[in-house]
Amino acid sequence: LLEYLSAHVLACLVPAFFIAGAISSMVKKEVILKYFGPKANKALSYAVASVAGTVLAVCSCTILPIFSGIYTMGAGIGPATTFLYSGPAINLLAIIYSGRLLGIELGIARAVGAISFSIIIGLIMSAVFEKKRKEKGELSFTANPEKAQKSGLVTLLFFANLV
Repeated sequence: LLEYLSAHVLACLVPAFFIAGAISSMVKKEVILKYFGPKANKALSYAVASVAGTVLAVCSCTILPIFSGIYTMGAGIGPATTFLYSGPAINLLAIIYSGRLLGIELGIARAVGAISFSIIIGLIMSAVFEKKRKEKGELSFTANPEKAQKSGLVTLLFFANLV
């Protein structure tokens, strides 16, 4: 058990903390707010959050630091939760393995189901908890989402680093 836990921590959790740190340092807060913030287009926000985990080969444990990073940077609880639920379920490896082992129909059904349920869960979380955050006044962000322009090369290098 100790051997498994130490291997799991070294192989999964440590890289997840590095990815979360990379997101915090390389991605501007304005970008997070542009796509996941309180003033973002809700349809776009949930759509991006539901498929953003495709490029990450993470499990349910290693998605938590990444979720925490984007939530701390100002993402709404709904889109952040959508990312949290869909990330491990729709990563490229999980979809390919499901398709190979269970058949292409079940692989596609898994991807569609994961995306659909993650959006539903995110909407429920947003309905329940955003009202409480607004009452407490925790949505006072000063970042300007319109200024969220980053060079394409930096974005490409960031996602290449994640893969």
